[in-house]
Amino acid sequence: MQVWSDYICPFCHISRDRIEYLEREYNAQVQWLPFDLHPEYPEDGILRAALVATYGQEAIDNVAALAEESGLPHNPNPDVVPNSRKALELAEWARAYGPDAHRRLHDGIMDAYWRDGRDIGDWAVLEDVANSVGLDGTVGRQAVQHGAFVPVVDDSTQWAQQAGITGVPGIVLDGRMLISGVVPREHLDEAVRALRENPAEQG
Repeated sequence: MQVWSDYICPFCHISRDRIEYLEREYNAQVQWLPFDLHPEYPEDGILRAALVATYGQEAIDNVAALAEESGLPHNPNPDVVPNSRKALELAEWARAYGPDAHRRLHDGIMDAYWRDGRDIGDWAVLEDVANSVGLDGTVGRQAVQHGAFVPVVDDSTQWAQQAGITGVPGIVLDGRMLISGVVPREHLDEAVRALRENPAEQG
């Protein structure tokens, strides 16, 4: 199972509950992949007030309620919606150390932003998160700043868009079924059942 996501996307955060459900119930093997949702954001991010002005306070409150219903925290940085590009590239650096290292950093970045309210566009924060999950944040920062992971994030985002993923999370089950956004667990159960009833043809 592949999941395209961006750390600053609230629905990607909320989808963690659904992904963990699939891992528990169906032993799903999950690969989180980068999707640069807002490449237009300046490097320092945007003011949260601008986000509220764009979407409205009611929409923001609805997202917070959905996170609470899923048993997840909703405490993003109160002042800034960060540019997530550094975080996306740093996670791809971690992937070079294996899927477990990538997952630890992925979850750590999600928690830093959505639970702890930290600015994940700040290198000091990202290095600290990497160090906290057993990686060398300084080495990661240097690798990212050399541009090694720019094409990785760009290619992943472009591939997803060409596959019909216009927003995130974009979940692809068994390489055959695309589920967009946050859906009820029952929907996921139905999707898994449909795939099992119609196994992929062996080439």
